[in-house]
Amino acid sequence: MCYSAQIWADYKKFTRQFGAILSVGDFTRIFWERREGSSPKIPKAIEQAFAEPRDEFESQVKRMIDEARDAELARIEERVALQQAKIVEAESALQKRVTKKSQEVIRIAQNRIAAESAKGAKLLRVEAAEDDDRIWPGDYTLVMVQEDGRKVIKPMRYQCRLPGWTLADEKAKPGTYNARRDNLKTVWRKLYGHHHGIMVATHFYESVAQHDYEHRALNEGERPRSIELEFTPQTGEPLYIPVLWFRWADGVEELLSCAAITDVPEPEVAMTGHDRTIINIKPEHVDAWLNPDPTNLAAMDMILEDKRHPYYEHRLAA
Repeated sequence: MCYSAQIWADYKKFTRQFGAILSVGDFTRIFWERREGSSPKIPKAIEQAFAEPRDEFESQVKRMIDEARDAELARIEERVALQQAKIVEAESALQKRVTKKSQEVIRIAQNRIAAESAKGAKLLRVEAAEDDDRIWPGDYTLVMVQEDGRKVIKPMRYQCRLPGWTLADEKAKPGTYNARRDNLKTVWRKLYGHHHGIMVATHFYESVAQHDYEHRALNEGERPRSIELEFTPQTGEPLYIPVLWFRWADGVEELLSCAAITDVPEPEVAMTGHDRTIINIKPEHVDAWLNPDPTNLAAMDMILEDKRHPYYEHRLAA
């Protein structure tokens, strides 16, 4: 399963490559939610792409990003002040009598202050960092869809909440950031042939068991250990990853979410001990993929079968 990837986080790449336009409403909604106190996990590179808006639509998104940042910084200050007050109270108690309880209160509060300070520093940072464009399940990614005859870029959570699901269903089945190709006409039948998109990535990451990677059995008494591998197409070309997506709503919450389609592993991926590989469709199939006919799933099957097979070089992730 593709549990992490480095994505095209700058929407302008989609504009240059595909002529796609921005879904301003969907972008402003997720930043409005953050401003109001929710915590959608949005890669910093997605935000940084709006640092220099070119028109009023992009300026609107930029304003929401700034307002969301300022609101979160204010909440961080409140949480830090609360922890500082706990430290003062515990230090006062220690002056009267040394107890492990008061020492533990101080230790926990200091750790929480450090964590909140790190969050604040990340919000204020303007320089790009290596993993700013990397996503994990639960993070937001950019997905290109077809809407009213135009290619449109939307922010979607990389973990799909399926039609009819509740939050409890999602928690019980957290693996829906990937959709197995052999399950598309069963588990994913309400989305396959209906809600198609494209996510673009430059690298993907997999977690594998070290003993599988080394092609050996576990030694006596050895516990399984996981290692992380980074895979990159030898051609240097980006991966056009087909996704299924859904706009879930219950009258209170609205969520755009997606899943990347995976298939049997490419030989070089299987050799590392992993049993799946995300599908990488050919550029000439992008338009057809984004305009599915639910009465002709055979055409969609053909696109997935006729996928690209670049050799995926790998290395141990840092």
